Amino acid sequence: MGRFQSPTGEFARRGFDSASSAARVWERWTTRLGGDPPVDLALFEPVADRDLALDSIERLSAAAPELFAEIAADEAWLRRLLLVLGSSGVLAHTLVRHPAEARLLAVEPAHRGPAGWRDFFAARIHLDDGVASGNADDLRLANRAALVEIAARDLSAAQPDALVHEIAAELSHVADTVLDLSLAHARAEVPDWRKARLAVLAVGKTGAQELNYISDVDVIYVAEPAEGATSDEAVTVAAKLAAAQARICSAHTSEGSIWQVDAALRPEGKAGPLVRTLSSYRAYYAKWAKNWEFQAMLKARPAAGDLALGQAFVDMVWPLVWQAGERPEFLPEVRAMRDRVISLIPAKQEDREIKLGSGGLRDTEFSVQLLQLVHGRADERLRTRGTFDGLMALIGNGYIGRGDGAEMARAYRFQRVLEHRIQLRRLRRTHLMPDDALALSHVARSMGTSAEDLQKRWRDSARRVRQLQQRLFFSPLLDVVSQVRTDELQLSTEAARTRMRALGFADPQAGLGHIRALTTGRDRGTEIQRQLLPAMLQWFADGPNPDFGLLAFRQLSESLGRTSWYLRALRDEGYMAQRLARVASSSRYVVDLLKRAPEHIKMLASTDDLRPRSAEELTAAMTRAVNRYDDLEQAVASVRALRRAELCRIALSDVLGHADLAAVGTALSDLASATVEAGLLLARRELTASRPDLPTVAVIALGRWGGYELSYSSDADCMFVVPDGTEGDALAAATELVRRAADIIGKPGPDPALVIDTDLRPEGKGGPQVRTVSSYLAYYGKWASTWERQMLLRARHGAGERGLSDDVLAGIEGFRYPDGGLTRAQVSEIRKLKSRMENERIPKGVPRDRHLKLGPGGLSDVEWTVQLLQLQHGHEHPGLRTTSTMEALALLAKLEIVPESQATRLSEAWHRASMLRDAIMLVRGRASDALPSDTRELAAIALLLGYRAGEASRLVEDTRRLLRRAADAVDGIFWAA
Repeated sequence: MGRFQSPTGEFARRGFDSASSAARVWERWTTRLGGDPPVDLALFEPVADRDLALDSIERLSAAAPELFAEIAADEAWLRRLLLVLGSSGVLAHTLVRHPAEARLLAVEPAHRGPAGWRDFFAARIHLDDGVASGNADDLRLANRAALVEIAARDLSAAQPDALVHEIAAELSHVADTVLDLSLAHARAEVPDWRKARLAVLAVGKTGAQELNYISDVDVIYVAEPAEGATSDEAVTVAAKLAAAQARICSAHTSEGSIWQVDAALRPEGKAGPLVRTLSSYRAYYAKWAKNWEFQAMLKARPAAGDLALGQAFVDMVWPLVWQAGERPEFLPEVRAMRDRVISLIPAKQEDREIKLGSGGLRDTEFSVQLLQLVHGRADERLRTRGTFDGLMALIGNGYIGRGDGAEMARAYRFQRVLEHRIQLRRLRRTHLMPDDALALSHVARSMGTSAEDLQKRWRDSARRVRQLQQRLFFSPLLDVVSQVRTDELQLSTEAARTRMRALGFADPQAGLGHIRALTTGRDRGTEIQRQLLPAMLQWFADGPNPDFGLLAFRQLSESLGRTSWYLRALRDEGYMAQRLARVASSSRYVVDLLKRAPEHIKMLASTDDLRPRSAEELTAAMTRAVNRYDDLEQAVASVRALRRAELCRIALSDVLGHADLAAVGTALSDLASATVEAGLLLARRELTASRPDLPTVAVIALGRWGGYELSYSSDADCMFVVPDGTEGDALAAATELVRRAADIIGKPGPDPALVIDTDLRPEGKGGPQVRTVSSYLAYYGKWASTWERQMLLRARHGAGERGLSDDVLAGIEGFRYPDGGLTRAQVSEIRKLKSRMENERIPKGVPRDRHLKLGPGGLSDVEWTVQLLQLQHGHEHPGLRTTSTMEALALLAKLEIVPESQATRLSEAWHRASMLRDAIMLVRGRASDALPSDTRELAAIALLLGYRAGEASRLVEDTRRLLRRAADAVDGIFWAA
């Protein structure tokens, strides 16, 4: 290999931490060997602590020169040895004290398994009829030797993440063997040991076979009397054996220590007896055990001693573990326990905690255990002890999405490797990222990366686990499923029928048919449906019509078929499933929209997606849709699809309580403006070839559209305006344009149409469809009736060329807000017209007090009252020149034109009637102005309006009271002499 000229510089170049110290070790070594370089320094490249490895190999070579010669002649052996020496000061010390143990690394270490490790220890520990002879230091050295072999295999792995669970299992097998042999040493100290059958149950990480290099080994002790002994004698003897075992494992000698044996998970913790009999455990777990104790027993397994007795304990406690998920307060207690663990982390350690910190190992472990304990009650496939095995079972059976599960598994593997590497350095029980830069660089190098990259990977993994944990740990689905009895979770015919009857389904037999259709099969989608349905049934039952909700859910599920996102989103996306259940059981209108386009269910995933879009946003989207397609039918279909999607968004927001009446009215009015705008654009594109003289057109919104008060069933009342000078063929072309636009957006079909109503135009149905600005102004200046003043109070720009609308509206300002207000004759004319309208338009058979529009105190009463006052006072109070009924009423009260109490009555009645009309449409899927008499419909409407279940009659009583109070106010204002 040859000498190098500047030893210190060479060691600095190769990344040794103390180049001068390394150079001195090297000089001492080479001098002793006669000047030849003992090893190739390139072999230190992957070693975590190069200085430690160099110093240790030099001392080992001095202690065993012949052995070192063998090692140096085998580069692979030497590489493995250097990796171990540089990864752990404790293991390096052991190998220097006992160089012969380095022979364990002569060949590449392989998986041994339980039997292999028993043989490994048997060759070092002498047993005589179950009793160990000699010093327990033999056991301590054997344990260290086992760690040397496992660490070499771990550190040499090309992909340690892929091997980490096998490494953890090997460490657990070693722990089992040590428990068994330490018990054999304990027997040597307890002469009466034969009086007791003692089983050592592994719990925690040891029980799950996911042990670290250095951890407390959690155990439970079970004792039964041997033949001829009493229970008391057995427990006494077993307690001595257990205490001796713990002392042997934790004692510090020249050969170091093994680990602490921790029996704190036993009943009553450290305050309880160390050893109990099987019957004592049975009584405790049946009567007094807390929820967390069953969670701890999830990982219990026989590890040492009397394995048959240990298995008897597991057989006793295992069924109780899988009943814990339905115990009172189970879910809140588990969540609180996790929060408590985080709260106890010292502030200065929060961002360094790999195990207990937010997004750390415990978050993955708790999430997996929680899902296992809740869902595993009915699904035995989830009943595994290990976190990783449990995670794989949850992924494989559809409880966690494949993508989310893969991310969680990847983060868990990485964090376990990181924990192992940190613990190896000093063989100490720690879960903290090093805060020392040098130590961090050693850990990073042992993982084949830089300190900066390691820190980033740790932060990224913690952030992603935190996100996934929040989704899994606090899933609404989990809350509901945890409250369902185990037999009901299995959805067997009789259990499902009984539960549906108890939940209030009117036709459980039909419901069973829907359940069978949704849960028959073995594919992943069916698995997810089986998980969803117990919770969905509860959520359907929380709505007014659970039978319809279940039917609608089935229809939507079948229409989406095997669409990958749908069921995955219902399972994973927060409150999406709960929202869908509420919508499905409450609103035929929304269900019909969703059946037409089930992909709109995606809106339920995010509250932001339920925010109605503005007129500008909608107009821009529809304009892009029109321009996207050369084919007119495709363009029309695209606009209709956008309108349908926005109607669905508005209705979903309404049903779920995210939009009030004003927001819904504004959103529907904005949608009408955008739709009419798109209709004009489509019609113009269609007619341009044959009608090159098409003029610009404006649309003046009237009625509820003009007031931003549209309901789901409202027509779009409006007038069309063209520029002055538009005559003859151009006027005919404009008429054809608006008629075609109205046909495009109002044509009946599978999507809700927007009907254009121009009956309020000058001369009504007998007048021209389109007029110029001057024509409108001339008409309103000479021939218009008083009712037309009132109609124009809600006139505003609706769509098209704003300038034309503004010219008309500016020109009629004096007409709709006349100087001096109305004459007595005009007031009388308005009253007579209202009276005739009510008498003629209320359908026969509908009680007047149930008609929300024309009945006493209804919408017409309130709106005509407000409009009469606007006509009388708008000329002197510009603030009253608003198209909004409620804004005008509020100002009338502020101006003391209407007493505050009367204004409140009018406002409450108007809001109630408007909300009821919308709710009727949402529930029934068809419009009505009358309060329904059907009790189920009333129940659904009541829930939408915020009443509790069973309060439909209260809704009717409250509504009648509000309308009656408003009618009194109308009598005192509108009909006053």
